[in-house]
Amino acid sequence: MLRVAVIGLGDIALVHLPIIQSHPDAVLVAVCDIDRSKRALAPEAAFYTDHLEMLEQEDLDCVHNCLPHHLHFPVTKACAERGIHVFQEKPVAMNTREAMELVALEDANPGVRIGICMQNRFNESTEALLELVRSGNYGKVLGVKGLVTWHRPRSYYESKPWRGRMELAGGGTMINQSIHTLDLLQLLGGEVEAIRGSVDNLLDYGIEVEDTATAHIRFKNGARGLYFATNCYAGNSSVEIQVLLENGKFTIKDNILMKTNASEEKEKIVEDSRLPGSKFYYGASHKRLVGLFYEGIRTGSRDYVHARDALASIRMVDAIRMSSELKKEVHMEDF
Repeated sequence: MLRVAVIGLGDIALVHLPIIQSHPDAVLVAVCDIDRSKRALAPEAAFYTDHLEMLEQEDLDCVHNCLPHHLHFPVTKACAERGIHVFQEKPVAMNTREAMELVALEDANPGVRIGICMQNRFNESTEALLELVRSGNYGKVLGVKGLVTWHRPRSYYESKPWRGRMELAGGGTMINQSIHTLDLLQLLGGEVEAIRGSVDNLLDYGIEVEDTATAHIRFKNGARGLYFATNCYAGNSSVEIQVLLENGKFTIKDNILMKTNASEEKEKIVEDSRLPGSKFYYGASHKRLVGLFYEGIRTGSRDYVHARDALASIRMVDAIRMSSELKKEVHMEDF
């Protein structure tokens, strides 16, 4: 039985807690948050306000790192140096430099497993689309498209000010709301060669991080990519991922993978499982990825998302930001 703890009891922890509590091979023994009122979220577990005290006092196999972005690396490092496995929420790090430090940390501690929560890779629609692309049955990839049109009110940043501060969040819609989309674009499109991007703030919230980002992506295989993400819409629309192949077009929208034929008729291929409640856009693959990570701890399996796997998405964020600052295309070899 794995002895598990959660550090950080914010919104995303509400997804992690029931998964841990219902897993047959795990027991939640401790939680940590600076807000003492969060104790009620897991009354069965020991409660701490200092994560270092928790790491010293508890005999832990695994920690779920659900903290704000700037605390991902230092807390994961503190756990790994004590021989504790870490399942860390996205993003992998604040920037490429820090992500490389996490990769080095994982390499330097081969007995410790560090998994990154890029759960959308394990959606049924994503897996089916990746299989179609990799099969070659529809020819080579010509283009990929990723659209994220969501809504974040001013209160979203006022209630948790770290979300709007660059030094604490590392960015806005790119690193927070659409990092999964960037990750899937590079999985589907292939290795990225260069990016021309732009970041902006269309809402008058007075925040430091971007609320809107766009990019044109050139892949080494000749494919082209389009990325658009914003927090400025009136609501949270379904993420849209599309792949244009030589002999077919496939689109994931509303959690359904559809094939469009030459007559523009659509055929449903597969639909994702979904989490209950209003935040449907989280998908339902957290549970599966957590299970794969726990299996890795128990058996040595490596079938989960490692720090090195998640590196490409944060490199894309940095490239888009630099391109916007320089107002020109940048090459990924510079990151």
